Amino acid sequence: MTIRNAGLAGIIAVALAGCSASYGAPEKNAQAVSTVATTQAIAVQLVAPPERDPSELQVLFWNDAQRSERFRDMENWFAGHEVPAALETRDLPAGAPLSADIQAEIKTLIEETNTAGVMVLQGGKVRFEGYGLGLEAQDRWTSFSVAKSFTSTLLGAAVKDGSIESMDDQVTRYIPELTGSAYDDVTVEQIATMTSGVAWNEDYTDPESDVSQLNKYVVEYGPDAIVEQMKRLDREAEPGEKFKYKTGETNLIGLLVENAVGMSLAEYSQAKIVEPAGFAGGMFWMTDPRGGNIGGCCLSLRLSDYARMGEFVRTGGLQSNGTSIVPEGWFAKAGGQQVDFGGNGFGYGYQWWTYPGGNFGAQGIFGQAITLIPEADLVVARVSNWPTATSSEYGEKWLRFAYKLSTQP
Repeated sequence: MTIRNAGLAGIIAVALAGCSASYGAPEKNAQAVSTVATTQAIAVQLVAPPERDPSELQVLFWNDAQRSERFRDMENWFAGHEVPAALETRDLPAGAPLSADIQAEIKTLIEETNTAGVMVLQGGKVRFEGYGLGLEAQDRWTSFSVAKSFTSTLLGAAVKDGSIESMDDQVTRYIPELTGSAYDDVTVEQIATMTSGVAWNEDYTDPESDVSQLNKYVVEYGPDAIVEQMKRLDREAEPGEKFKYKTGETNLIGLLVENAVGMSLAEYSQAKIVEPAGFAGGMFWMTDPRGGNIGGCCLSLRLSDYARMGEFVRTGGLQSNGTSIVPEGWFAKAGGQQVDFGGNGFGYGYQWWTYPGGNFGAQGIFGQAITLIPEADLVVARVSNWPTATSSEYGEKWLRFAYKLSTQP
């Protein structure tokens, strides 16, 4: 469908001062809560950083040197869950190296765009792997809004499991505290495509914008912050009629999935992403004051594991038994153009950005990305420290280059 007034904002402010170091999920999840600490089979651990002045936690105001240091060390700045590496690592064998000219071009782009790492997979084989900013293969790097596409994948898993009956279900079925708000009559699919019709301001230069007020609600309402903010929003269009990018709405998806499956996103991701995708390193996922995970942001992985996630999605989310973690055709729809930004191939799916030619990807501020070009069996994973949160000209360069890579022998 074509949606009017398609906004292109794609950034998230991380203002998480006051995050709790304890898991405070809803009562219905009490059994799952205890397993985090006591069941070795799950082995998801809560980690708490040293106590810091809240002013130090304003990520958007970190300088260049601070970002390069802290983006690889977020677990020492924010509370979160640590998910161990998969029991069986997905092999990424060496493929035919890209030509010397193309490799030189990638290395130049790494330098020009303040990129920390790039991995190119084709057919599941590594054709290029390179690093900058002192990053090494075993180091992790934060994701920012790339996490949205992980949350979307867990949404699909919850549908496949039957924990969520249908994408046509109303949001209030899973988050009843929103009853009587602008989310009445809004479906799960509509928040997945950010077409709820609920008003939201994602302007990071405006201290009064909704996204800038996230921390205010955290401080004032603690575990209830997500619902308390979102239920106060007004409706500006009928559900399904207007796209507007809303980080707060992806946080709702995370809450919805956690309520439906009875465990945190981190726990659920261990079974549905980390193990079947075969991550080589552990995953850190920030918690909010509930002790649940932040659906719209803030997991950390090795570069190779971002690439493994891309390959996992490209190959349909298959598990070792040959069945998919998501319903049949999920990624074609999730990575398909559910929202059309004007007939040029750019649009939005289920928390994935869509590009010309049926391609799609995950994007996060400061230059994090997983780009998929399915017809070429190509996955390009990238982590960065761009000079500004958006630096859109850098993103355009890398997307054009991904298309170039898809034509290389």
